[in-house]
Amino acid sequence: MITLDTLRQIILALPTTEETTSWGHPSFKVNGKAMLFWNPTHDCPVFKVPFEERDHLIEMDPDTFFTTDHHRPYPMVLARPDRVDIEWVRQNLIRVWRDQAKKAVVKEWDAGR
Repeated sequence: MITLDTLRQIILALPTTEETTSWGHPSFKVNGKAMLFWNPTHDCPVFKVPFEERDHLIEMDPDTFFTTDHHRPYPMVLARPDRVDIEWVRQNLIRVWRDQAKKAVVKEWDAGR
């Protein structure tokens, strides 16, 4: 089961990330851009993904991934914490971080790995 604390550990281990709030609830950013939100209504994380990937995830694994009327217009997917795979979570967050972090920060991080 993925928890907010698990997500916090994964995200804050990436350079220049920060925890903040959006609409009064936990969220995480890099370079001033949101990486992940916590949806209190569904008590689950909201991940950034391309529309095509979101639709594929929901189609292939509707017990894990879903969307809402509010989130449908955005490239995001909600995931049930007791079902989502931790490695998928980690890879998604790294991908989003790489896309949004400053290129020099990503290059330095890659060099140190």
